[in-house]
Amino acid sequence: MIYRLAQFAFALFICSCPLSACAAERLAAIFADNMVLQRDSPVPVWGWAEKGQNITVSFGGQEKSTTAGEAGRWMVKLDPMPADKTPRELTVRGASSLVVRNVLVGDVWICAGQSNMSWFLQDTLNAKAEMAAANYPTLRFLKVGQGGNPVPLDDLASRAPWAVCSPVTDRMFISAVGFYFARELLKEIDVPIGLLGINYGGTCIETWIPLEGFRSVPELKELCQSVDSRYHDYFLQMKGWLPRAEASLSSQQKLPDFPASLWVSGDFQQPTKCFNAMVNPCIPYSIRGVIWYQGEGNGGEGETYFHKMRALTMGWRQLWNQGQPLTGEGRDFPFYSVQLANFQKSDPNKPEGGDTWTRLREAQQQSLSIPNTGMAVAIDIGEAESIHPQNKQDVGKRLALWALAKDYGKQVVYSGPLYKGYKVEGNRIRLEFDHVGGGLIVGEKKGIGPATVLPDGKLKWFAIADKDRKWYWADAVIDGNTILVSHPQVPVPSAVRYAFAFNPEGANLYNKEGLPASPFRTDNW
Repeated sequence: MIYRLAQFAFALFICSCPLSACAAERLAAIFADNMVLQRDSPVPVWGWAEKGQNITVSFGGQEKSTTAGEAGRWMVKLDPMPADKTPRELTVRGASSLVVRNVLVGDVWICAGQSNMSWFLQDTLNAKAEMAAANYPTLRFLKVGQGGNPVPLDDLASRAPWAVCSPVTDRMFISAVGFYFARELLKEIDVPIGLLGINYGGTCIETWIPLEGFRSVPELKELCQSVDSRYHDYFLQMKGWLPRAEASLSSQQKLPDFPASLWVSGDFQQPTKCFNAMVNPCIPYSIRGVIWYQGEGNGGEGETYFHKMRALTMGWRQLWNQGQPLTGEGRDFPFYSVQLANFQKSDPNKPEGGDTWTRLREAQQQSLSIPNTGMAVAIDIGEAESIHPQNKQDVGKRLALWALAKDYGKQVVYSGPLYKGYKVEGNRIRLEFDHVGGGLIVGEKKGIGPATVLPDGKLKWFAIADKDRKWYWADAVIDGNTILVSHPQVPVPSAVRYAFAFNPEGANLYNKEGLPASPFRTDNW
């Protein structure tokens, strides 16, 4: 309740400002020339007008009407439409008319996260050739302006125009990951793709989670209480500020200073802040799903990150209300994430690993237990000296494989090997995997080319522990669709770890389709 009161108080402040008055019809900022509307789903269209104004929205032979409500907000829902590459106009008629031109119908994906998601195409491998060939008129992108806000906003404070992908526009295209993801989809499904760039470099996951998300995960109770407390403080301050502001407006005097503590330093990093400013204004724009590349900002965490991923996915799904929000069943949109790449350097004298991002990656894989999620493994394409690896082609392609298999019905292998279980067999441990595809291989990956079989290659980055939990670099060999791990000094093995390090450079377990295995451990020590 306090959360809603704080939001209402903030809205009263915004509406009290003369520049914010809604005398004429306007659409939410997300609706603009060159946009893509979601196919095969009801399409909400909304905006603001004078209270009581009759509004009619026309598009593709449909006409829907409504009346602006108390706060001037109005909304209609267009009936589901098939994909269509034909550019059309969306018209809004009230006291005046608004026209949005060059509108396509296809699939809309959100590209969310921090700087590796916002990384530009011009900064990737083979950039010159990639940009020259980026001529996809049915691929459109909207970049949401970066920022944070204490309570959810109704509309975007800023955005770039919807851009049509061409060699002229691609330098400022949404993101390299988003572009390469969409390019793979276009090859296979041939429908328009719209990308919403909702990302902010350096952000932690908490700032992207709505309060509803925190409330849905009991393990985050303390974080939820801290956000509730913040809203409570906001409400009390606004409660004292509003009468003074009203008196100033009545006497045509300058408004009193807005409560300063609503705008604290590090605004964008606090829980809910980026969600409030960058995501909430886009709801309920109809979407197909989300791709997510974030984690560096929470790199020291373990299982808590898994709980935050639960809060993120459940919170967004609940507020978008596409499907069953808390179960991920039905038409809930997918969340496909990127597991953090290898980075910096790990100590080769510590086979047990466990340094820095290892447990964060483990939590990212654990997030696969959330319904309708997927994970692109990037442990083989990172750079020791850069937190922003240039190979974004493979990241986008690996995300697209999940979407093609899960959302578009394509018969493709979409994941590398994922650890499933183990058995102790004398002085060896046998490892079992899901997603072996055509079989396990010792692979070699160079640049953006496909991983290939390394003749007479030896598996790297496998470690084995004895009964006293002492770790050794292990001998690991492929045996059918399993792996046998051993060491001559370990007659009684107790656990195995693979690539369980900040930078397991050269980790080389793949399936024959060239997709890398995710790091794992059999223990929970």
